[in-house]
Amino acid sequence: MAPTDSPARKAAVLGKPVEHSLSPVLHGAAFRALGLDWTYERIETDADGLPGLVDGLGPEWIGLSVTMPGKRAALEFATGVTPRAKAVGAANTLVRKENGWLADCTDVDGVTGALRAAGGYRPLTGETGVVLGAGGTAAAAVVAFAELGLGRVRLVVRNPARAGETVTAARLAGLAVEVLPWSETDFAELAGSASVLVSTVPSEALHPHLDALTGARCLLDVIYHPWPTPLAEAVAARGGRLATGLDMLLHQAFGQVEQFTGRPAPRAAMRDALRAATGNILSLPLG
Repeated sequence: MAPTDSPARKAAVLGKPVEHSLSPVLHGAAFRALGLDWTYERIETDADGLPGLVDGLGPEWIGLSVTMPGKRAALEFATGVTPRAKAVGAANTLVRKENGWLADCTDVDGVTGALRAAGGYRPLTGETGVVLGAGGTAAAAVVAFAELGLGRVRLVVRNPARAGETVTAARLAGLAVEVLPWSETDFAELAGSASVLVSTVPSEALHPHLDALTGARCLLDVIYHPWPTPLAEAVAARGGRLATGLDMLLHQAFGQVEQFTGRPAPRAAMRDALRAATGNILSLPLG
């Protein structure tokens, strides 16, 4: 558990670029709601600079959020690694422990929380999920699928040779995995076969397939600006349920706050602060 008896604790988000990160909004709101006189900063660093930077932090630093491009470097730097961070192959969270830093991946919580709260998603054991794309967010999504109880994932990628890390994540999480080349995929069949669809690709890549994808029952589109995306509009018009990247951001922060402070996250206060900071474009339900 993180120490909570000192008024002079610090945390930060690390990344490059990092000036537009909304993490200070979330964590600042949490600290205020919890009555903690702690600070949360933005620190710009790339993957190569992350180990030296973290090594140089004093004992008052209790936790770090990590964004791109440092998530793999954070995993490799850490003294300890949670099973889900190992499965994803990346860490978005570093927590100070007595013997060093523990790496975790609360991005998994971001996916599960967004799907349950915003998407109203209640999967049946063994169902199939679909992920469009195979980057870092895709790896977190497939591990989240396993936590939700799904049994199988279908990955749709332009270059199957580059899907190796996400395939590994799925297998480590216990999922059966199928890789489909983008150019050969029947997107209508794909959407109809899935209990949940996660899109991690730019909106323009989906323009030719919008009609085919409208059959998705539950969509998590990791893009939230500008919102709604064309895919979200198309799915919503057919009665599908929607979750967004902003929902993901909110739900991944809850676990970070709890690991940094050792206290339950003040979810409503964090949600309200994020909603205000983003112009109230989304309701950000808590479930």
